[in-house]
Amino acid sequence: MSSHSSQAFECEWNASGGLLALYLLMVMLAVITLLLLPLPSWLSVLGLLLCALHAAWVIPSHVLLCRGCSWLGLRHDQHGWSLRSREGGWQPVQLLPDSIALPLVVVLRFKLPGDWFSQGLCIPRGAMTPEQHRRLRLRLKFSRRRWAAPE
Repeated sequence: MSSHSSQAFECEWNASGGLLALYLLMVMLAVITLLLLPLPSWLSVLGLLLCALHAAWVIPSHVLLCRGCSWLGLRHDQHGWSLRSREGGWQPVQLLPDSIALPLVVVLRFKLPGDWFSQGLCIPRGAMTPEQHRRLRLRLKFSRRRWAAPE
């Protein structure tokens, strides 16, 4: 009997309206907090500017997935785990043990070879078909050597 973890697995996702709504809600709460706190005006303006800059970077690249550097797919084969972006194609990654696979969301924590810092990726249930999301969660939970560095 063959092991399912030895078979190649690939999935792709799209932008999620639910993730966009959640992100906008969190930014709105941060802005309201900055406006209501008794802070010096320069500090409030700095906080609002940082919120706007963060939203300008995160929404196109991580939520709407319209930048070339946005991660759009995940693959697991005999060489390990790989992520796909438009401009970089498939790139080997090392998944980290603090990745989470829950029914509503998959949070991937990973490192690219040679990078010092890890990155994170949020894949909500609405970004792919329910069957594909279930298969992704199962693959992440039960694959062998899931934390191994890419070969």
